This record gives sequence, structure tokens and C-alpha cells, in this order.
Amino acid sequence: MRHHLYNRGFKFVKDPMEFNKYTDIKLLQYCLGATMYMPGHKDFTDAIINKKYPGLTSMVMCFEDACSEEDVPRAEQNCINTLETLSQELDSGKITYEDIPLIFFRVRNIEQFRHFSAMLKPNHIKVMTGFNFPKFNTENGKEYFSFLRELNKKFGEIIYGMPIIEDRRVAFKETRMDELMGIKSILDDYREIVLNVRVGATDFSSCFGARRDVEYTIYDIMTVRDILTDILNVFSRNGDYVISGPVWEYFKAKKSMRFSELPKVSIQESLLRREPLVNPEVDGLMRELILDKANGFIGKTVIHPSHINYVNGILAVTREEYEDAKQVLETGGGVIKSHNANKMNEIAPHHLWAEKLVSCAEVYGVIENKQSYLELFNG
Repeated sequence: MRHHLYNRGFKFVKDPMEFNKYTDIKLLQYCLGATMYMPGHKDFTDAIINKKYPGLTSMVMCFEDACSEEDVPRAEQNCINTLETLSQELDSGKITYEDIPLIFFRVRNIEQFRHFSAMLKPNHIKVMTGFNFPKFNTENGKEYFSFLRELNKKFGEIIYGMPIIEDRRVAFKETRMDELMGIKSILDDYREIVLNVRVGATDFSSCFGARRDVEYTIYDIMTVRDILTDILNVFSRNGDYVISGPVWEYFKAKKSMRFSELPKVSIQESLLRREPLVNPEVDGLMRELILDKANGFIGKTVIHPSHINYVNGILAVTREEYEDAKQVLETGGGVIKSHNANKMNEIAPHHLWAEKLVSCAEVYGVIENKQSYLELFNG
């Protein structure tokens, strides 16, 4: 897998790296980018084999919200069939390991997690990356990860877990911090198999009867913004965990999705001033992505393939950012003038920022400047 394969002609200052499930977790945790969710009963096998979506690098087959309870057995069998077919295609040489996206399964609850896991065979584990745990909290979290560790030992393979923080005890202020610190304590005990922390802003919004309009970002919904702030505060401190941004609900497929001619604008200034660029659905997504990135979210849950280019594209690093980050990491201490002589780089305070940014540069590549984002999106 490599990001931005939807735009093979784009010239990077530094090319994005190749990765797969066996990539070191220190970099793999940054690699998920646009993680596309779909119902577990949807047959997606041919789309993977035939590379229908060349930008797709991570996906989740869902047994929970996207799947009714009566459809779970059919979804489980469909997912097993997908893993079996991918394994066979890999063994026959029809596809390579680099052709297989990071595949996860969003389980319904601990019982369904155990049931589905009993259906897995060693050849299936080779072509899957892990599990998503919904409504993750201090009551179910330890059981999820304890069983996941057992699976790792059983198969002698790396199988990752990704908790989804979306519980009402996190939504409500009086229980939030105790719950978040309890969740972090659980994750710290299983750090080697925690790939990513994910958040469920739709569930949080539902607690308050709120829903962001296409004209708003999730940061405009104040109750949800406060929850996300506290999640970032607890899990991103000291670079402990990579946290993925919440899903954007709006899309307009195959209608005015690309520029006929690239506009000569500052993408960030235009979007934050709410000047039209593509269409309301895409502009809203890009506006939220800019704020996700500014606040420390890396990657995003997506529900439509038209979102992939934008989510992964915005994570590319500009040459100026990259040069600043390298300067910080390669300097012993103090304060120095940036390479472009337009800002100060404080070595100690900017060190964690620089580490994260260089990791993103490895995974998503380095582009010339902010104008290059429009060209990268437009592949």
C-alpha cells in the first residue's frame, strides 16, 4: 500500500512510503488516513482485487451500526469469504501483499467478537490487520483487549485493536474525565496492540440531539467540541496515541468533484472564509479536515470513496513544514530562525510537533506548498 495512488502523475518533493500490516507500529499508526467503513454484508472482494478505488488503503467491515442484528450471520460469512478469497489470490500470485488494504472488522460486542474470531484461520490473519471496538469504555475495554492478546498468541501474528470512544459516560461532563483516564489506563496495558484511537462524534452528537449541517464543522457543535478537546488532551499528550478524526456525513458522488482548472487561491483561507471551491459537501469536508489537522487528529473515518483523496491529501506535508521539522529535530537546543526566515523554531517546545510531522511526511509525502494540495486532490 501507498497513499495517493489515485494521482500517480503527481510529483512529490518526497514520495510517500510503502506500508502494510507488518510496518513498525511507530509509523503504521499514522498510515490509516481515510478509513472507509462499509456494512459487513457488502461483498467488497472484487473492488479490492481489481483496485476499483486506487486511493483506498484502509477499510472497516462493520458488524455493528451498519448491520442489523439479523444480518450479522450473513455479514460474518461474507467477511470470511473475502479473507479466504484474498488469501487464495495472494497465494496464487494474482495479487501481491502491497495490493491489500489494511482490513479491520468492527465487532458488535464482545460475544460477537469471540464468535467471529472462532471462524478465523491462520491464512485469514495474513490478510487482515485488526478489529475496531465500538462503545469502548472502562467496563468492556479490558475484556476486548485481553481476548485480542489471546488471538495474537494463538495465531502467532500481529492483530491490532482500535477502540472507538463514543460512550455516553464520555459524552457527559460529570463522568468524562474519570472514564477517559480509566480507558487510557486500559490501553496503556496493551499499548503494543493498540494501533489507533478513534472517536464517534455522531454518537456524541446524538446525546444532545445535535447534528452538524453541511455548512458547519464538528467544532461548531460546542458540546461535541468539548468532548473532542478532552479526548485529545488525554490521549495525544506526549505523543502517546494517534487519534483519528470523526466521520464527515455528507457527500455528492461524481458531481463536480474535480476542478476543470485549478484556482489560484489559498485553500485554507478560502475554506475558512467559506468561499466556494468544489461543492458544499466537499468544501465542508475540507474545512473540517483543516481543523482536524490543526487540532492533532490524523486521518478520518469516511463513508464514501469520494472522500479518500481529500482526507489523505490534506495529510501531505509542505516543503516548508518539513524543513522546519527537520531543523528542529537536528538542532541541539535553543531558538533558531526557520529555513524560510519567516518564523522562529523553538527546539524543545516544537520537538513533539516535529516528530509527528516527519512521521506524516514519511507516510503521506512532502509537497511543494499549500497550492499543491489542490493539484494533489485533483488526481
